[in-house]
Amino acid sequence: MADEILSERHAHVEVLTINRPEARNAINRATALALEAALEAAESDEDVGVIVLTGAGDKAFSAGMDLKAFAAGEVPITEHGFAGITNRTLVKPLICAANGSALAGGFEIMLSCDMVIAAGHAVFGIPEATRGLIAGGGGLIRLPKRVPPAVAYEMALTGDPVSATRAYELGLVNAVVASESVLAGALALAERIAANAPLAVRESKRVMREARELNEAEAWSVSDVAFRMIGQSADALEGALAFAQKRSPVWSGQ
Repeated sequence: MADEILSERHAHVEVLTINRPEARNAINRATALALEAALEAAESDEDVGVIVLTGAGDKAFSAGMDLKAFAAGEVPITEHGFAGITNRTLVKPLICAANGSALAGGFEIMLSCDMVIAAGHAVFGIPEATRGLIAGGGGLIRLPKRVPPAVAYEMALTGDPVSATRAYELGLVNAVVASESVLAGALALAERIAANAPLAVRESKRVMREARELNEAEAWSVSDVAFRMIGQSADALEGALAFAQKRSPVWSGQ
């Protein structure tokens, strides 16, 4: 693993850390490629059930694009978008442990995650309009799906950040905790998810993601197909047997 991204395994949870605290975890080309590779490795590892993404230090989750590197000709965009993450669909649940501010591209990385545990001092936003730019890493696409449209317009058009508490009120984050508890909080959530049947977790994520873009009739079709498939799985039988036998299930992922 490249030094720009650190990887640590906690049972069935893979923790990836953006490791550039001296640059507020800003993304340069090497970091984008390293994060892309780390996510690919975690996705393909059958022993990994959930991925947690965080930043080093307590100042910033990520400040977004490394502007110094960009000025020198580096482009931190891969075939999977900014930072190797903003334009990709991960099968496994991805939790952001926002250890500090997530602004501009850092906020777009956060929006690429399924769930967020935030430090109380963290702030979030897309200030690109204040710099004559637009949020091109998915912020203008994902933010209106996560918060009321009027709030999304305000955040994008003023560039003003929101506090962690306000982000929680808006449903942008799942919980706000003390800064020293961010990773522990994300791991606790990840472990609760990883304790469930892997195939059911992944299909639940897929159905919810796809249904959000469909009308209700189309969404029911997607859900029904997934329900029939999961109902025939070995893990569905194991779940029923374990319940009847009053024991913990042993999932096979099949």
